[in-house]
Amino acid sequence: MRIVFVKNLNVDEVIKKNVLNGDGKILLKAGTKITREHINYLKSSMIVFVYVEDEMLSDVRIDFEMEILKEDVLNKMPRMFDEIVSGNYVESTEALKNVETLVDHIIEEGEVNTNLFEVKAYDDYTYIHSLDTSIMASFLGISLGYDENRLKELSKAAILHDIGKIKVDNELINKSSDLTNEEFSEVRRHAIYGLEILKSAKGISEEIIKGVAEHHERVDGKGYPLGLSGEQISQFAKIISVCDVFTAVSANRCYRDRFDPKEAYELILSGSGTMFDPVIVNKFRETFYVYPLGCHVKLSNNKEGYVVKQNKKFPDRPIIRIIEGDNQFFYEFDLLQNTNVVIEEIIM
Repeated sequence: MRIVFVKNLNVDEVIKKNVLNGDGKILLKAGTKITREHINYLKSSMIVFVYVEDEMLSDVRIDFEMEILKEDVLNKMPRMFDEIVSGNYVESTEALKNVETLVDHIIEEGEVNTNLFEVKAYDDYTYIHSLDTSIMASFLGISLGYDENRLKELSKAAILHDIGKIKVDNELINKSSDLTNEEFSEVRRHAIYGLEILKSAKGISEEIIKGVAEHHERVDGKGYPLGLSGEQISQFAKIISVCDVFTAVSANRCYRDRFDPKEAYELILSGSGTMFDPVIVNKFRETFYVYPLGCHVKLSNNKEGYVVKQNKKFPDRPIIRIIEGDNQFFYEFDLLQNTNVVIEEIIM
């Protein structure tokens, strides 16, 4: 399996992983053989890259069950948000069980099977952003040693972290020009709105509520809405803050292009001790990888290849399979053992 940018996609290549649009709808199913019409369709749908089959990379594993569970949760999220906002305890509790099913799968897998490149494959949309934030938070919770019950509470807090945006004018959320001071203040109120919504709902724990209300607080005290600092901020909020920022900057927005994976990763590291709790940032570094399995990269030694393995605790130093010659001769090149070589770019 390898990643191919749509503009470089060839006819007759076979899709390895379902291609989804921003609403979670399947545009092309895994197993589809690409035609010229498919390529045009993907371009018009603003899809940047797809996964295709590659016999040379057949040992690169992908978690299809995770994709199915994500689609299921995504499809049910609008109703889940509406039920919580309306205070329907029975329906909202039932809807949140879908999040628990996703967490069950993450626990069962016993390993991180996501990465920093594909966590955001779509334009920023509240439900997708919230789902990706929840999945990242779950992996961080595992790294922090959370038990199953606390992990599920964290995941729920993360998926609900932006629920307050329902009460903010959508034109402000998506405004491409600079916000006025009044508009900016209103957008920032989404944390307070989230607090109010969840306090009015039944069956939502205090830890979830704090995670939602405090996810824009900073450890240096310069966040909002309350200006909390250090240990005043709940650990749920500290985890969600890191995941929220990463998934936000990794998405295309109307007012800026998405960050590339290394830029987004370095933004998190640079915020340690100011925006983010250093303990959480360190766990982030130990948990996630910058370049996904199957990613086509160019190295500083002018070689090209595909990411086939990761080096734990070194998220930007994977093992690359270099493929050369007409006979498709290949060998593996470990960036951890060859520190004078770096990844220069993802091949477009």
